[in-house]
Amino acid sequence: MSLSASSAVHEKTPRTRGVSAMHFKSATTGVATKNMRNELNRLVNTVSDPETRKAFDTEMQSFFYLFTRYLAEKAQSKELDWDRIKSPAADQIVPYDDLPIKSDPNVLNKLAVLKVNGGLGTSMGMTGAKSALEVKDDMTFLDLTVRQIEHLNTTHRVDVPLILMTSFNTHDDTLRIIKKYANQQLRITTFNQSRYPRIDKETLLPLPRSAQDDKSKWYPPGHGDLYNALMHSGVLDQLLSEGKEYLFVSNSDNLGAVVDQRILQHMVDHSAEFIMEVTDKTKADVKGGTLIDYEGNVQLLEIAQVPSEHTEEFKSVRKFKIFNTNNLWINLKALKRIMETDGLELEIIVNPKVTEDGVSVIQLETAAGAAIRHFKNARGINVPRSRFLPVKSCSDLLLIKSDIYSLEHGQLALNPNRMFGTTPVIKLGDHFKKIAQFQKRFKKIPKIIELDHLTVTGDVYFGRNVTLRGTVIVVANEGQRIDIPDGCVLENRLLSGNLTMTEL
Repeated sequence: MSLSASSAVHEKTPRTRGVSAMHFKSATTGVATKNMRNELNRLVNTVSDPETRKAFDTEMQSFFYLFTRYLAEKAQSKELDWDRIKSPAADQIVPYDDLPIKSDPNVLNKLAVLKVNGGLGTSMGMTGAKSALEVKDDMTFLDLTVRQIEHLNTTHRVDVPLILMTSFNTHDDTLRIIKKYANQQLRITTFNQSRYPRIDKETLLPLPRSAQDDKSKWYPPGHGDLYNALMHSGVLDQLLSEGKEYLFVSNSDNLGAVVDQRILQHMVDHSAEFIMEVTDKTKADVKGGTLIDYEGNVQLLEIAQVPSEHTEEFKSVRKFKIFNTNNLWINLKALKRIMETDGLELEIIVNPKVTEDGVSVIQLETAAGAAIRHFKNARGINVPRSRFLPVKSCSDLLLIKSDIYSLEHGQLALNPNRMFGTTPVIKLGDHFKKIAQFQKRFKKIPKIIELDHLTVTGDVYFGRNVTLRGTVIVVANEGQRIDIPDGCVLENRLLSGNLTMTEL
């Protein structure tokens, strides 16, 4: 097994330190490293097939490297110096309107599209891959993506392939689903992101006892694992050998993330090796990662990296006006160069969890956008909000399914009859949290083209052909149920407990 002490990260701290607390931390770090290495060796030896064992060994080495970095950083209490954090300089964020209007369609032949497809949609009560959820006109996230890229390929006579990065949670599901696209005008490649062992918070040892152990003992280490997984799966080399130079990465549940030729053209014209699409923060986005200037470099700052005394400042719009949409454009040759020379160290995000049987664990994760500081000419582009339409809840889903949007070649378009450029604010209560409940409570999606704000709490059911306008608030009190009848029009109304209607 190749997890020798030398493959661990050498501690970058000087040996001669007078502070006994530091000595203690270094000593415990050494013990934890050794114990973890022994346990990982044992895990690797539980795999009998040589080919599988080799791949698993590589994966455990990557995990071990992340773990030793985590320990070393913890021992040194390595944190960002808050006073050195500045808002990005004007040349680090390019306004979308400054991008070239004209683009060379031939550049599309050098593009591949990657969707991060590892999410399960558990927050919406789903059990399978989230991308299999029907979001609009009986089409799923994946259907819409396929439709978009197929339209791009046939319109411009190019060959843009679709790459799906799955997790061990969604891989089998995804392979089953993509069979239906066999006759479409595009090539689909899938690869699995890494599977890392959850770490017991008390012992700092891996939870799984064997490589075959239950799914609940493992975790996918965030979308920052993209770069490692692209490399180890052979997909990066495959793309380069096909003459692909640019990769557009986005989350599969962001319906606004479509190929934008203006951004691609800007990337080519300015030899920008990495572009992050950012957009203006609203109240809903206060927790989103943001771009900062740190000692002259542009880098990503996630809320998990912010010291608690600065959390409110991080959430404010004054200093941090934009956030990361996780739509990323990456130069593949540059990625290969960095991976083979300096490596791609990304800031570690520690995600504490509690297992079903009550064990406190930690997951070491990374964010894909954090790679921005390793690339030359990297920048953010401040894009319109329409490029960030994620479906994270049933409230989001109601908006997407409604008459506010229509579909054009798999792409969402705002209904021209909508008077305002903004979309309505929708807040559905806990009764609508799970997808099965959502489907049961709306016989048909209401017409909301003239809606500004909708709040629904409690046990509420909507009939067919309901129209909502202005501000509508529906509150069913504990033990009461409200049924909104078929064909009902609610305009600036508050409906409460006993179905009394109040004009707003």
